[in-house]
Amino acid sequence: MSVFRSIVLSAMVAGFVAGAAITVVQLFSTVPLILKAEVYERDATEAAAKAGAATHENADHEHDVVAWEPKDGLERNTFTAAANILTAIGFALLLAGFYALRGRPVTWHEGLLWGLGGFVVFTAAPGLGLPPELPGVPAAPLAARQIWWIATAAATALGLGLLIFRRSVWAAVLGVCLIVSPHLIGAPQLAERHTNVPDALSHQFIVATTVTSLLFWVLLGCMTSIAYRRFSA
Repeated sequence: MSVFRSIVLSAMVAGFVAGAAITVVQLFSTVPLILKAEVYERDATEAAAKAGAATHENADHEHDVVAWEPKDGLERNTFTAAANILTAIGFALLLAGFYALRGRPVTWHEGLLWGLGGFVVFTAAPGLGLPPELPGVPAAPLAARQIWWIATAAATALGLGLLIFRRSVWAAVLGVCLIVSPHLIGAPQLAERHTNVPDALSHQFIVATTVTSLLFWVLLGCMTSIAYRRFSA
């Protein structure tokens, strides 16, 4: 019971700190880029609506346009912060669980390495095939992208685990094969895509999102290790 309590408490503390901190970072990094992209998306939507106002397809599109979404400003930032904190707590539970399985206190240096591992598994590896997309940029069907993303994250995690925790030739070979295989198969992509969003803006968003995710995972790994060490003492 004490171990479970330590895992939950450390995940709550570390997740709240990391989620709140990364929300502040996003306000200056990714959020301005998203707002710019939404202007292009809105212009394209209005143009399409005017061009086909009499069609049933456009009627459905109009219905999607008026769907509820949080208002810009405080309401939107509040929802973003809540989502970031909940996501951070979920990942912190995984990290704290791994720390507990180690059976000994984990230093912040080790927490940093675990955080870097989380970045590779959940951001870097999937991002090679499916980089972050701005609003208004068309993408392959969601289900296909989700399947590839989950398979890539799982294969990368297993591959890294074999490379780090199994010191043998067969484990190294199998680990490398697992890490590389999703990229040899390839992520689902559209044959053609047309968007009003400038390529330069998309590139800035990919860089900003990747750097922000790196900061998130480094902070989460360190904070979770410190909190777990404190609560399990």
